[in-house]
Parts: sequence; structure tokens; C-alpha cells
Amino acid sequence: MGCTVKSLIIVESPAKAKTIEKFLGSRYQVKASRGHVRDLPKSQLGVDLDQRFAPKYQIIPSQRTTIKELKAALGAADQVYLATDPDREGEAISWHLAHALGLDLTSPLRIVFREITADAIRKAVEEPRPIDLALVDAQQARRVLDRLVGYQLSPLLWRKVRRGLSAGRVQSVAVGLIVGRERERQAFVSQEYWTVSATFLTAAEVSLSAELATVGGEKPDLGSQESVAAILSLVQMDQPFLVAAVSEKKRRRLAPPPFTTSTLQQEASRKLGFSVRRTMSVAQTLYEGVDLSGGERVGLITYMRTDATRVADEAKAQAHQYIRQHFSEAYDHPVDRRVKAKPGVQDAHEAIRPTSLERTPDQVQSHLNRDQLRLYRLIWERFLASRMSPADLKATAVDIAQGQVVFRATGSVVLFDGFLRVTNIPDDDEELRTMPAVAVGDPLTIAAMTPDQHFTEPPARYTEASLVKVLEEKGIGRPSTYAPIIDTIQQRGYVELVERRFAPTVLGEVVVDLLAAHFPEVVDPAFTADLERRLDRIEDGKQVWQDVVGSFYEDFSARLKTADKDMARVKMPVEPTDQICELCGKPMVIRQGRFGPFLSCSGFPECKNAKPLAKGTGVTCPVCHQGEIVERKAKRRQRVFYGCSRYPACDFTSPLKPVNRICPQCAAPYLVERRHGGQLTVSCRAPGCSFQEEVVVAASHDQ
Repeated sequence: MGCTVKSLIIVESPAKAKTIEKFLGSRYQVKASRGHVRDLPKSQLGVDLDQRFAPKYQIIPSQRTTIKELKAALGAADQVYLATDPDREGEAISWHLAHALGLDLTSPLRIVFREITADAIRKAVEEPRPIDLALVDAQQARRVLDRLVGYQLSPLLWRKVRRGLSAGRVQSVAVGLIVGRERERQAFVSQEYWTVSATFLTAAEVSLSAELATVGGEKPDLGSQESVAAILSLVQMDQPFLVAAVSEKKRRRLAPPPFTTSTLQQEASRKLGFSVRRTMSVAQTLYEGVDLSGGERVGLITYMRTDATRVADEAKAQAHQYIRQHFSEAYDHPVDRRVKAKPGVQDAHEAIRPTSLERTPDQVQSHLNRDQLRLYRLIWERFLASRMSPADLKATAVDIAQGQVVFRATGSVVLFDGFLRVTNIPDDDEELRTMPAVAVGDPLTIAAMTPDQHFTEPPARYTEASLVKVLEEKGIGRPSTYAPIIDTIQQRGYVELVERRFAPTVLGEVVVDLLAAHFPEVVDPAFTADLERRLDRIEDGKQVWQDVVGSFYEDFSARLKTADKDMARVKMPVEPTDQICELCGKPMVIRQGRFGPFLSCSGFPECKNAKPLAKGTGVTCPVCHQGEIVERKAKRRQRVFYGCSRYPACDFTSPLKPVNRICPQCAAPYLVERRHGGQLTVSCRAPGCSFQEEVVVAASHDQ
């Protein structure tokens, strides 16, 4: 006779449920809520403005079956535990579940764990608590604020600009930052400057690279070719230089702290080429659990939404034991490194770390896909390095002089590698360039001297990683919101990725300018950051959520009424093209529509010719040899495919993106891109040709 289920545990995802069920045995049943079960209605505001902003929640239609299944499971259990994620959103999901299932909110039914391991789960079950209503209130305040802004500001944009637009309390700030950066770039005036480098040879003919440092004891003016030529005329190439000074100084390079959400997103972008969404998706699978050998299913990392760098005491102890066992006592750094907390840090969870250092990347690699392994290795190595000793370096500077002209060579050697033993020294780390042994008075022969012309560059556009960094620095959003923000501003057509960097669209600039003129607080980073801090105060029980919403809404609603009267209807500018309308002979232009830009006749409304805007690939059609292969979308499923720009005269199509590169094996006119499991390859489609090559995705180092 089977054992009766006594306790029901409700988590958010089926994957997490599967992992936890293996830890607890047959006396526990684990079910998944599949996220939120209640929310504000989509068809109306859903907030009672006359009743202190009371939300009007309803069961999400797609979740009715889930609620029915959970109620049935609840009927067969003596005890229920709500084990949703350990953050505001997770607390709110538990609160909604309690309401939907008719549970007692004051009873100890909430359990929390920050890593999905057997010990953590069992400990959580032994320490249940009531639902934290302060956390719920903070989430409710955010949800109501976002609904008030989105559902009242968006219709205004529909009326004044075009249908289908949206504005948001956080997304509009992000777009504003991107628009502001673009305008900085447009206003930038480039300045010319030069550098002069030289290569010297020691008596042993060992080369030494140096840069021009001073002339006559002053930093030289290298603003023009003429000034550089005047300085170079002082150098006698057939005469030796002398080592004028050698300085050596010991330096320590501290280990980086373990990952927070934003630093993980930034490093995954820089080292792995991952988008923010991809990073969080892969991290979620590592947190929820993977199947290891022997049927063991375990979470490999702790909770991945955090802004703190602190680490649990048991994890520190495990790290020190691992370091001493696998390296030596010299590599162990038992003293905590103090990292100054940034303003607005919630510090609700510890840093992202592996649940066990004994599960090394090499040991688990056969159970992970490529993306999981690469991200897990990044997290594992970063945490281990964070508990290791600093690296000791010897920095050397050599001044090399001839008369008034002084060149300086710099470099460092590693005396003790410390944490660099794990993270490795980057190949592009010029600071760690080895220096040959020289002494004051040594003659050096100049082998080459090279003047190089440069021009100052405008500030770089934001990458996903650098946008997350600036949002965090300005206190905009929280760890759980970075990925949705970036997704939303792209889906709305406010920004686009150009060579992996964000550029605002015409629509994005128009919307930001309108909001800045009539709702300056909506695009003001300082105002939004202050609102985030007030949400934190709600979580701490220091403010009432209705008061925070009310203080915002009082000014916002007044501006809304004024803007509806004063805001003029915006006529979206059109962008000319070199294409000619085949119906009337007038030029075609690019207009902005509800579903993005499209080609339209400049003679509209007399001529209503319009067609999708085709994105070119630069590849000549291999069939007609006249048209260009362009990106198209299938009407029914919006699936992207590629076809000849001369369609219907030429009906060539391809499901894979053509690359403007001749096949090195058979000389076919183009290759195609294939993506599988995060891996990008280019290959040839010519019959009988097997050429294929993996592409290393370039990751920006400009953070």
C-alpha cells in the first residue's frame, strides 16, 4: 500500500518541480504554478482610482486549468508550502496563489531557498514563514505604477503619433539614454592627434617598444603633422639613446567579486557574445537543475537575480577548503574583500555562485549543452577566483632619452599569479608585457620610429552590456527587469541593433522628445531611480505603497490632461529612397507603420502602392544575376526567409541567410549562416561541396 501524500509544494516552473521532487521523496508532491496565476485585466485599466488604487486582479485565462489542478492536489494534502522564487515577484506569486487557492495568508506556508540542492530544500521546509506582505506591496506598487503609466500614456501616443505605441516608466528612460547618446555622437567634433612609437634594441638585440613621453621635460603637443615633424627632427637616428631612468614598483591586483546579475550579463556579453536574454535563460536552467550521472538532478548555481556580492559562510568555507586542496595555502585568501555597496542595492540574496565547487565544469560538461557549459564555467571560475589571493606584479617603467626627447616603455611581470591562476591573463592585457633587463646608462639602438595619425572618436553607442551597466549605475530597474526592458524597446521599434549596438529609430526619437516635453519625469533617470528607492522603502516596511503611487499619480494625471489638449498631432517624417514606384513613377519613401517601417509611394494618398521594406544582404542573386538577395517575412507565421529583390520576375528563395563571401573550397558566389545551440557557422550550399566553418562571435570590450 502506497504512502499518502502529506505535503504539497508549489513552485513556479515544471523544471524546478522535477528537481525538488527527487530530493524529498514520496511524502511530498511538487507542482508548478507556471508563473503568475492572477494579474490585472488586459482589456481595462484594472486599478480603482477612487479606492486608493485598489488593483482588480483576475485569474489569468490561460491559468484556469493550472488552478484547477492545484486545487485537486491541495485536497489530497495535509500541508501546503509555497516555494516560488525568493524575490518580490516570487513573493507576489505566492500571495496570488494563496488568494486563488483560498489559503490562510497568516499561516506559515511560505518557504524560501536560494539554491536548489537537497540540503537547501530540506532546510527551507523546516523553516516556513507567513507571506511577507511588505515584499508583496512593493511588487504591487511597481505593477500599479507601470499599469497607470502604460495604460494612460500609451493611448495618448496612439492619438498623437500612431497606433500600437507604448510608453513605460522604465523603458522610456532606457530609450531616452540611447537617444541622448546618439545626439552626443551627432554633435561630436572630431579632433586630430598623433602618437609616436619607437622600437629599441638592447646590446643583446632584445627589442623594447616605447611611446614618446616628453620633449624638453614637457608633454609634447601632437595635434598636427607639422608639430610631430618638428619633434622628429630632434631625433638623430644614427645616434644611440640612453636609459635615463628605471623604476620598479610592486603592485597588487585584487580578485574581482563574484557575479551579480548585471556583472554576469556584462561579462557573458563580453566573453561569450551572449545577449542579456540569452544569459538569463541559460542561467535559469542552471539554477532550476540539470540531470547528472546516476539520475541525480541538481541546481548548479544559486539564484541568478541579485545585486549583492556577499557570500554565505558555508560557501566561503567550501571555497577555502577547495583552494587549499587543489592549489596551496598561498592561494587561499580567507579575509573578505570589502566591496562598497552602490546606492539602491537591495542585498536580498547572495552573489551568483556554484552550489558546489566540487562540481567542476569539466566534471559536468557531458551533461550540459554548449551554452550551459560556457556560462557555468564563467560563474564557477569567477566565484573561485573571488576567494583567492591577489596577484602580485612588478611594474617597470623605463625612460629612454636622447637630448630633449624621452620615450617611455612600461610593462609588468607576474611575481605571484594568485587568482589569475584560475581566470588566466587576457591575451590583450598590455600591462603585463614582459620587459627586458636594462640599467641606467645602458645605450639602446633605435630600430624604428613610427608616427601615427588618429582622430578622437565620438562616444560609443550602447551595447546590451553597457546599457545594463548604465541602468544599474543610475539605479534604473532591478536585476529581474534588465532583460524585459531591452526586449520591449526593440519590439516597440524604438531602437535597433546596428553592429551589436543600439541606435534609436526615428520613431524612438519622436516619442522621447514628446515625453520629455510633456512628461519629463517619465524620461528622467534621477526621478525613476528615486521611485525605485521608494519601492525599496515599501519592501522595508517604511512606506505605504498607496502613498508612493498617489504622490506620483497626482502630478502625472494633471500632466496627462494638459498634454491631451496641448500636444499636437505628430506627422512622422519619411525617409527618401532611390527606388521608383512601378505604378506611377514617383520616388518611393520609407514610412513608419504600426508594424514597423515599410516602403510607400511618395504620391500617397493618390497612389497607394506600398510593400515591405526589404533588408539587403549584399549578395547578388545566383539565379538571375541581377537582383539582390533580401530578407523577407512569410505572411502567415512571420517566418524570416531570403529571396531575390526582383520577385516575382525571379523566384529564388533560401531559408538560410546568405553571406557575401565566395566559398574558398569550390568558389561558389556566396555562403550561408547556420545557428544551432548558440553556435554560428558559415557553410556552402553548392552541390557536392562540404565546406563549413565555425564563426567566433565578436564580443565588444567597450563596457
